[in-house]
Amino acid sequence: MTAVGERRTELSQFLRSRRARLRPDDVGLASYGQRRVPGLRREELAQLAGVSVEYYVRLEQGRNPHVSDGVLEAVGRALRLDEAEQEHLRNLARPDRALPARPSRARAPQGAAVRPALRRLIDAQPGPAYLCGHATQVMAWNSLAAAVFGDFGQLPPDERTFAHLVFLDPAYRELFADSWGAKAESTVAFLRVGAGRHQDDPVLAGLIGTLAMKSEEFRVLWARQDVRDKGPGRYGLRHPLVGALDLDFEILHTPEPGQVLVNYLPVPGTGAEDALGLLASWSAPVATRRRTD
Repeated sequence: MTAVGERRTELSQFLRSRRARLRPDDVGLASYGQRRVPGLRREELAQLAGVSVEYYVRLEQGRNPHVSDGVLEAVGRALRLDEAEQEHLRNLARPDRALPARPSRARAPQGAAVRPALRRLIDAQPGPAYLCGHATQVMAWNSLAAAVFGDFGQLPPDERTFAHLVFLDPAYRELFADSWGAKAESTVAFLRVGAGRHQDDPVLAGLIGTLAMKSEEFRVLWARQDVRDKGPGRYGLRHPLVGALDLDFEILHTPEPGQVLVNYLPVPGTGAEDALGLLASWSAPVATRRRTD
């Protein structure tokens, strides 16, 4: 399939999945007749968006390359898309006019360099910290991140991604314990964001293809078409050396295209601070490790 054909398929699957999650009464419409598939019908969505049924069908089939931003916004409102989903729709429907909401959402090569000052910032963090790219690749990290999540520097470049580790490394299932499902969902949703912003990235496409071949759980989550940018949260880890490790994390979108800084903090009152202190004392005080590929 050509790149254009793949983009049309992605657009069609995304719009159908968003229609399927809405019922007529969710949007103030009366429901008539037996429905063969769940969700809104195309004519119902067209009515809500203020376009003709024929126009919407062409859009959903990827046969309307000149659709306006105004129409895409109307369709997004009708589908109740959030900010990340709306951007994803625009990127799929109009890749030539994708307008990133902030500099970090612009296109960037997979092997983009990491600024030395940013490396020093990561190394200076008191908790685990790492720099993540649009394909979940780990671009730089401090010694405590290596102590918690494993030494990324020992991994081949094509396996130094959280997507690969979460779905194909059994140790990560044990590490994330009860949080593995949430981690898997957020990883796939973030890969969807990257796939929309970087549609011509062969490394990202190869990663998605590998995961789809090797992981049934990835295939199921990928088919859901969920789109979600990285945001703050909390994970309950089960570390093989220090046991339970409850960590909050914050996200900083850096000015560099496609790079986000993830910084972890111990949850107060859980013992995580003492556990991190032990890991820090056992880890050699090395400088931030760097990409070698």
